[in-house]
Amino acid sequence: MSYGTAEAIARRVRSLPQGLQRHIQRVQDVAAKLAGVHDADEERVRLGAMAHDVARAMNGDELLAHARDMGIPVHPVEAAVPVLLHGPVGAELLRRLHGLEDREVYEAVYWHSTAHKDLGVLGKIVFLADKLDPHKKARYPFIDRVERLAAKSLDRAVAEFLSRELVDLIGQGSLVHPASVEARNRLLLKHG
Repeated sequence: MSYGTAEAIARRVRSLPQGLQRHIQRVQDVAAKLAGVHDADEERVRLGAMAHDVARAMNGDELLAHARDMGIPVHPVEAAVPVLLHGPVGAELLRRLHGLEDREVYEAVYWHSTAHKDLGVLGKIVFLADKLDPHKKARYPFIDRVERLAAKSLDRAVAEFLSRELVDLIGQGSLVHPASVEARNRLLLKHG
């Protein structure tokens, strides 16, 4: 990762609303701790955490327009819930505008909202760190269990989060992104 790319991402983050910047800082802190526990490259993990929400301030119409302009496939669930595109749009903006070449960081940003069946360690850390932001505890009443699992197994923590979140979404009558279902199934098949 070049210094120029990291600095460009940092500049982009500094242009975001203050509340979003504070969330990103908390996610970086959680991600750094998880990186230490799971022997991951802390610099790359921090970069993925810093970059994960660079497109989060965009509204749904902007996200859909960017996705279409950049050739990002838009699943019908994403068309109905465009906020799910802030990861893919953010990853692609960083690649095109700021030279993000690190595939794992790119995938961590791309899939941080839904997870993905092929997500690596860095991506799982960023996914979990985003959900483990202490300010999200009220949103996810099951997060303490996910946090305990994350200290031992990223796979089990991601599977637990997805299982609980999918139950909640289905219970609310909400759409479920197929990438989340596939990621959960892959982890359950892997770990039983």
